[in-house]
Amino acid sequence: MQEVKKPKKPLIYYYSIVLIVLIVFNFLLMPWVSQQRIVETDYGTFMTMIEEKDIGQVQYNEEENSILFTDKDNTTIYQTGIIPDPDIADRLHEAGAVFSGQIIEQASPILTFLLTWILPILIFVGLGELMSRKLMKSAGGPNAMSFGKSNAKIYVKSSEGIKFSDVAGEDEAKENLSEIVEYLHNPQKYKEIGASMPKGILLVGPPGTGKTMLAKAVAGEANVPFFSMSGSEFVEMFVGMGASKVRDLFKQAKEKAPCIVFIDEIDAIGQKRDGRIGGNDEREQTLNQLLTEMDGFEENTGVIILAATNRPESLDPALTRPGRFDRRVPVELPDLKGREAILRVHAKKIKLGENVDFEKIARMASGASGAELANIINEAALRAVRDNRSYVTQADLEESIEVVIAGYQKKNAILTDQEKRVVAYHEIGHALVAAKQTNSAPVQKITIVPRTSGALGYTMQVDEGNHYLMSQAELENKIATLTGGRAAEELIFNSASTGASNDIEQATKLARAMITRYGMSKEFDMVAMETVTNQYLGGDTTLACSAETQARIDQLVVELVKRQHEKAVNILLENRDKLDELANYLYQKETITGEEFMSILNR
Repeated sequence: MQEVKKPKKPLIYYYSIVLIVLIVFNFLLMPWVSQQRIVETDYGTFMTMIEEKDIGQVQYNEEENSILFTDKDNTTIYQTGIIPDPDIADRLHEAGAVFSGQIIEQASPILTFLLTWILPILIFVGLGELMSRKLMKSAGGPNAMSFGKSNAKIYVKSSEGIKFSDVAGEDEAKENLSEIVEYLHNPQKYKEIGASMPKGILLVGPPGTGKTMLAKAVAGEANVPFFSMSGSEFVEMFVGMGASKVRDLFKQAKEKAPCIVFIDEIDAIGQKRDGRIGGNDEREQTLNQLLTEMDGFEENTGVIILAATNRPESLDPALTRPGRFDRRVPVELPDLKGREAILRVHAKKIKLGENVDFEKIARMASGASGAELANIINEAALRAVRDNRSYVTQADLEESIEVVIAGYQKKNAILTDQEKRVVAYHEIGHALVAAKQTNSAPVQKITIVPRTSGALGYTMQVDEGNHYLMSQAELENKIATLTGGRAAEELIFNSASTGASNDIEQATKLARAMITRYGMSKEFDMVAMETVTNQYLGGDTTLACSAETQARIDQLVVELVKRQHEKAVNILLENRDKLDELANYLYQKETITGEEFMSILNR
């Protein structure tokens, strides 16, 4: 798509130039013009003109010690110094001179009028016309200088635009949006049966899943003008300006119909109207105008509204009802097949070696979004360049996953021998507990190399396939795996370290979710004690129970984690020899693969 760019310099830049020109004109040019008609002369000439009665107006300026006088016809202004003369007043009176209490006009009235009024107006008009043409040329419309106008980015038709083939891993979303493309190409097909396209389509999902790219792909496939604007760009300081921008945006869209209007992060203006005192009137007026434009008395023929948000639960119900945003398209994190497809799309831009296994990389990158997968490909290419290679290998891709997950290796971090041994037992504790539980994911890699994220080591587990449901047994096994590192430290060193802080946090969060949200507690049965807010932005939870119930929940969480901790200790006690053997092997190698781990465990 080709974007029509906006002017780079603000209006204040041009107004400053005009102000500087006027200041220079008034302080330099005007005094210079005025001084051109004053003729310096001596006192004798002044006396001679009095005797010849060739005197018109006379003005004494004692502060400057000067006399300004004109000839009889007032055509020339003369200036001379004051010399004490007590009879000068009588002689001037006899000569018919006129005494002036004001400064003698130093320039003709016509010239003064032209210089002080007409010329500044011409300068303002000229610069205004110049700015108007420049802004209209850059903004692509005759109303570019007007306040309250939409500053949406307009992408015109382009053969190089993003297509659906450039977006992978979101097959269901593309299928939903393909109807919009077909409608824009052949609206008569739908009108014959009486069907009409949704006025608005809301794309919801976590950050980085490709909502904006999908909207651009729709415009690229339909080959129609595409208006793109962020929700925050509508919100202004002055009440009514945002509503004016909405009106202008839809006016432009109707002129270029059929077209697509895309509003990114629509929750900035579409939040629920709660009627609180001191609310943002500007945001509410902007929302009201948007509601009117989307479903008012006038039909928006040929204008399709696409919007994206990470917080659909915060949108006003009047905005999400049928007739405005008729269809909600979830753009979720890709599954295994989707991750592999996304990796292949982004890998087209780089040179690959022959040993690259995208399926294995997709398994290792479980839970990654499309943006993270693109970053993984780019990090692999950067690693290949650092190693002076012209192609990307499987090792580059695997290492790039670790970079995205845990950060770069800290080459200057030197652990003491004791710390290194503690970390080795800690990581083997995780891996051994996971391997001895039937429902745990297999171990892919174990390392004790410190990372920039602060991790002194980690155990990478990879699921064998897609899991959309997790049983109670699987969740309990996962908690036991998380406690395996601390269990190994307690078993071998009879003490605990700070290295298990992240494990403790994850285990506690998972145990609390089992009791309060998943109904996996016999005591509370199928009663939800917590509600999730912002499911796409961290999934924060809010308790909805009494203080007594909350105290009981805390007790159940402690008991659940404690049971799984004891289970992990028993597993390690039963496999104490393998624990020592594997920990010593990891201590020497620093990084081992899942195949090496399983080979030692099973022999």
